[in-house]
Amino acid sequence: MENRKSNLALYKLNRSLHRDIGYLTVGFTLIFAISGIAVNHMQDWNPNYDVSRVEYKIPAVDVQGQDDMVAHVLKHVSLTVPVKNSFRPNPNELKIFFDGSTLTYNSQTGVIIEERIQERDLLFDMNYLHLNHAKKMWTWVSDVFALFLIFLSISGLFILKGKQGIKGRGAILTLIGFAIPIAFLLLYRYF
Repeated sequence: MENRKSNLALYKLNRSLHRDIGYLTVGFTLIFAISGIAVNHMQDWNPNYDVSRVEYKIPAVDVQGQDDMVAHVLKHVSLTVPVKNSFRPNPNELKIFFDGSTLTYNSQTGVIIEERIQERDLLFDMNYLHLNHAKKMWTWVSDVFALFLIFLSISGLFILKGKQGIKGRGAILTLIGFAIPIAFLLLYRYF
């Protein structure tokens, strides 16, 4: 009888902790999951910045000096921010850098390509936390979150009893949950 009461108390404690820690980690989980999806597809897009390109043409001019070429380009564009830097990758091309944008000018064709870079709202901040650019105390906070996820994974195994729990259907699903990443690891790393 004493053993049964002890088991029931452990079951209730596990369920309560699983519930409360689960609620506590919802925000963390959404941030890490959304950022994870965004970062997983970096080959397809920039998850931190929205890069827009605008192309327009100004009169082509044969100017040799870099400062003269910069002045010629700035005379024809409507940017009000100061120039951070400029350089010529080759004799016919000029790059001018501003905060948040870059101009590439071809002196033979007169074509200017303007690239504007803007942080993606919310997603930039999620990635900042997920990729631990914050460092400092955030490292410890995210480590505690990882420990909470470990606890949720293990405690979740014992929430349901019987054929739906870890002794039945739960065991099969748990094994599948291990098998999928192992299969991909074997496929991509060892074959």
